[in-house]
Amino acid sequence: MSYQLYRNTTLGHTLQESLDELIQYGQITPQLACKVLLQFDKSINQTLATRVRSRLTFKAGKLNTYRFCDNVWTFMLNDVEFREVQEIIKIDKVKIVACDGKNVEGEGPSKK
Repeated sequence: MSYQLYRNTTLGHTLQESLDELIQYGQITPQLACKVLLQFDKSINQTLATRVRSRLTFKAGKLNTYRFCDNVWTFMLNDVEFREVQEIIKIDKVKIVACDGKNVEGEGPSKK
């Protein structure tokens, strides 16, 4: 099973709202909606792992908190500077959730 982190994105929320609406109108079953979400998890994880080539670096002024649980790192950073080639973006607070990408291909544990 793939990580479910991307369900909490705009795309993931929109998909879930659309599926809920289809269930409400009786056009699909809840079981089919669940299958669609599982396919979304698998597809988005695989696509991001294989098709995204851009690189980004960042530097944080302060590591506020960090946690490692069930092979998932969570970092809370303050005063973060992101850099891509010539573009620089500064942000006050950032939460980074990092999962083991090797679990995307296989049968890794489900997250979030």
